[in-house]
Amino acid sequence: MSALVIHPWPDPIIDTLGHDPRSEYVERFWLPTLGPTSLLLIRRLAAGLSSHPEGMSVAVGELSQALGLGNREGASSPLLRSFERLTQFDLACSTAPGKYAVRRSIPPVNLRHIRRLPDALQSEHRLWAEAQLAEKPLAIARRRARRIAFTLLEQGDDADLAERALHDMGFHPAICRESAQWAYERHRAALEAALAEALTPAANTNPAA
Repeated sequence: MSALVIHPWPDPIIDTLGHDPRSEYVERFWLPTLGPTSLLLIRRLAAGLSSHPEGMSVAVGELSQALGLGNREGASSPLLRSFERLTQFDLACSTAPGKYAVRRSIPPVNLRHIRRLPDALQSEHRLWAEAQLAEKPLAIARRRARRIAFTLLEQGDDADLAERALHDMGFHPAICRESAQWAYERHRAALEAALAEALTPAANTNPAA
């Protein structure tokens, strides 16, 4: 199998309250359970689906090399074994031969796996969970939607595309619109500040010097 077709796996609850695969939470608490290769794989797929929310095709050999697994395309290749591991933890599922649906958000680590973490990480996760319980779900969802929208605008999308992408991820329509507008305003302000900084030296140059 030389290529795989990847589609997003939408889930309104996990997409709203879950964690971006590239987040610190996932790196600290999922890494010991999922393993470095599978974690790197889902991060790479999440980045690709951010740019291609409708789905994408990936070359097995090319992706395998990019992850440091060598150029291997067989059914027993390390890359496909990593896909099987994502499936094992319900982070991906095979929808047809050569096709996978992949989560764009990762749920919190379940209790069974938390108990297998080192004691220090268990304590850290307990503190994190207590902090989350003190925060309203709507605030969590809004913060995450804003972060995603800003990332999409940084990649060249406009506010309308960012709003539609958030809607496709399962966010409430009101959060989609508010977050896309928030991200647009912050993105525009950042561009204007960068442009002003770039023009300042030229404006202050003394031709007679």
